[in-house]
Amino acid sequence: MTNKIVPDTSALIDGEVSKLVDEGELEDVEVVIPEFVVDELENQANKGMEVGYKGIEELEQFQELDNITVSFTGRKPTTEEIKMASNGRIDALIRDVAEEMDATLFTGDYVQYRLAEAKGVDVRFFETEDDLKFSLEDYFDDKTMSVHLKEGDVPRAKKGLPGEFELEQIGENVIEREEIEDLISETIENAEMSDEGLIEMEGNGATVVQIGKYRIAITRPPFSEKAEITAVRPVAKVGLEDYDLSDELMDRLDEKAEGILIAGAPGHGKSTFAQALAEHYEAKNKVVKTMEKPRDLDVGERITQYSELDGSMENTGDFLLLARPDYTIYDEVRKTRDFEVFSDLRLAGVGMIGVVHASKAVDAVQRLIGRVELGMIPEVCDTVIHIQNAGVEKVYKIELTVKVPEGMTEEDLARPVIQISRFENDKPEYEIYTYGEETVVVPIEESSVETGAQRLARDQIKHRLKKHVKNPEIEFISDDHIRLLIDEGNIPQIIGQGGERIDEIEDELGLSITVEPRGASNKENIDYDIDERGNSVVLELGEEYASQDVDIFDGEEYLFTATVGKTGEVSLTKSSEVAGRILRSASDHNLEVKV
Repeated sequence: MTNKIVPDTSALIDGEVSKLVDEGELEDVEVVIPEFVVDELENQANKGMEVGYKGIEELEQFQELDNITVSFTGRKPTTEEIKMASNGRIDALIRDVAEEMDATLFTGDYVQYRLAEAKGVDVRFFETEDDLKFSLEDYFDDKTMSVHLKEGDVPRAKKGLPGEFELEQIGENVIEREEIEDLISETIENAEMSDEGLIEMEGNGATVVQIGKYRIAITRPPFSEKAEITAVRPVAKVGLEDYDLSDELMDRLDEKAEGILIAGAPGHGKSTFAQALAEHYEAKNKVVKTMEKPRDLDVGERITQYSELDGSMENTGDFLLLARPDYTIYDEVRKTRDFEVFSDLRLAGVGMIGVVHASKAVDAVQRLIGRVELGMIPEVCDTVIHIQNAGVEKVYKIELTVKVPEGMTEEDLARPVIQISRFENDKPEYEIYTYGEETVVVPIEESSVETGAQRLARDQIKHRLKKHVKNPEIEFISDDHIRLLIDEGNIPQIIGQGGERIDEIEDELGLSITVEPRGASNKENIDYDIDERGNSVVLELGEEYASQDVDIFDGEEYLFTATVGKTGEVSLTKSSEVAGRILRSASDHNLEVKV
């Protein structure tokens, strides 16, 4: 090594020269700083980039070291050279300075190192350290979701689980400016040099980095009045099976839902559910990708995580069409451009799952209005899943129909209407349609006043059923879906063999009918054991239920009513259809016995 050193920008940012001086490895050497380097650091610092500040701090450190001399050489780069910096133009100029001065080039840039060697320039390359410090991790325990550090305040942390967390003080000492600046420098260095680290975003006083499972947001003046660090990590990784979703919803997610919005307030577990859904699709041999900024979803190795391409999610979307994924997780869909990219990919045939901040499920759909053509909304988003307190609070399905909007009576007012219905019972809760020049979202209110169509349907149903049942109770779930409440003993007559009679009635009336025993809502589930004995299937309920009538359900579907024997058992012939149904339902954990 020569007695002259020319450090490039990477060597100054990493602080390699001052480290070697402190360790006694460098003595009586001249450190020559090209003006190209100074200008690049100044440009980075003016943009609020942490790397620029670190490089300038290293230059300041040189002035305090006694056993080296520092000089500056060369000219300022031209405008054209600055524009070409990302293509290696400034690096080439720094190599030329080292070659002209017969100095040793210090660099942490592998490409710079290889080119310097190829040109015969004396060069020293500094590899990434294996033992990088990450002091922020010390603030976390196994219950910590996020850590909040601010200059002039005590350390605080959110602890608990999504939807069930509290903000706690985790230290007594106020954080001083020097302390938080050291943490910022250490964190940036880790993000730059660690294999698990990357800088997701840098702006004027704002930086977002990802280090392993930690997402860290750093702010400093002028963006914030004081320096602040917010570090977040996932505290729970769960599978879709942990959400206790119904078989019907699982079938929809697997077969029908291809435009899904996952909505919820911050901190309630939207991203956790999105991760579980991504892993679920991947386990079914689907090609799954993500679009994130920052990339902080905790997904498996087979799921590739994409960020912005050339500063644009639109470019990422264009690239994804070439990658041909079956499903893409978009975290998060917030700005108009995000909704447009989400829509373009969905209409191109890609299954899309978007994460949206929304305090109510319907708010997620409202955010599509004005960004997506009204008639295309059900094509872009067919399912909304609202997450609250780390659980699935509500599921909507979105459909387009032509009808007279709720509350209007004239048939000539029929128009295309987007109907937002509860998935589990098909009950409409909102309608979206154009009214004049406005697009309106109208909640469907519960009303005790029947429409003319409902009165006519009620009379037809009573007339059709009068031969079989007395005084049926009819509840309208929607205009084309009713709940029929009748005495338990009459249910088999209405259902018919294999459901033939109820199917015939539904076809005749043009209605969907859910049959339930009268007063079923007042009955409670009881425990049972199921046993196969010879040619019988036996439900063991307990002698306390002897001689009582019990209702048997497969999930929400009523099967039959039975009278419990004196020994507390209900016995069925094993070869019967209903016995086979009970065994299948019990195997799926759907069988319910109510009394």
